[in-house]
Amino acid sequence: MKKALTVADEDLALEIVMMAGCGLRNGEARAVNVHNVVAQDVYRVREQIHSNTLKPAKLKHRKTGEFREVPLPRSVREAIEHYAAKHGTTKEGYLLCGPGGYFTEGMERRRVKRLFEDLPPEEGVGMYGFRHYFASNALDSGIPITDVAEWMGHKSIEETYRTYRHLMPGSITKAARILDAGLWEAA
Repeated sequence: MKKALTVADEDLALEIVMMAGCGLRNGEARAVNVHNVVAQDVYRVREQIHSNTLKPAKLKHRKTGEFREVPLPRSVREAIEHYAAKHGTTKEGYLLCGPGGYFTEGMERRRVKRLFEDLPPEEGVGMYGFRHYFASNALDSGIPITDVAEWMGHKSIEETYRTYRHLMPGSITKAARILDAGLWEAA
């Protein structure tokens, strides 16, 4: 991720930080808004930039007006603040809406292709990998899968479990050891 951030332009870097640091989808990251920072460590995901209309739209798996809250790492909050101070915001608080409007997915794909041309070749590298980075980082750090599923906006925990189960292979072994120790202490 650090290599990607060193070669990305400022707009793409902010999108990457939002995906890797908060677990946002591409369209949600493009809708980054200073008004969604609701606490020092909480970002409220209210909308996404729709891939077809290129306008703010409701979140996936949510009704209009519904939102979810995600952890806001200090470094991500500082990236939002730095970008806003340097580039300003729209009157509604959006950051990644330039004079030509929001980036299209096609524009993003071209920018990402250029981004990864300068990096060592890796199979399947793309923007969505930064969202997976968030989930991997959270699960590897022992954050419960139920929390990760909620933060990522998955429709059900089964989706999270199917996608990220491989990151928790030691949980059965660890549970067996803990339960075994508990059995002998109780006896």
